[in-house]
Amino acid sequence: MTHHNSTDNQSSKSPAPPTSSQSEPPIWRCFFGSGVAAAIARACMLLTASIAETFASKPIHSTNPTAVNISIAVRTLVTGITTLGTFVFAFAAFGLFCLGIQLIFQRLTNKPKSELQERVDEG
Repeated sequence: MTHHNSTDNQSSKSPAPPTSSQSEPPIWRCFFGSGVAAAIARACMLLTASIAETFASKPIHSTNPTAVNISIAVRTLVTGITTLGTFVFAFAAFGLFCLGIQLIFQRLTNKPKSELQERVDEG
């Protein structure tokens, strides 16, 4: 009984060479994506600030040290997760903005294609 793997047939085929639209995104997409990521980062920042203010204004009312420790751990984790979300989206916005600037400079200077890119385009 022979088992044929479907990936065996596909591994012999070479993938299609990337087109220019796949290799270089349009400039407007970079700046649009940057704006969306920045808006999400701003929302996460406001959420983080709100959570931190709420936690600061409401002290833990318990005499049980285990309950206090668990409450502190949960507060730290919640604040940390929202802070992480803020910075992930902020760095994504920054990276996309920088990519847009790089593409503008490349198009202004008409940077020639690399030798590898020319080979891929030729097929």
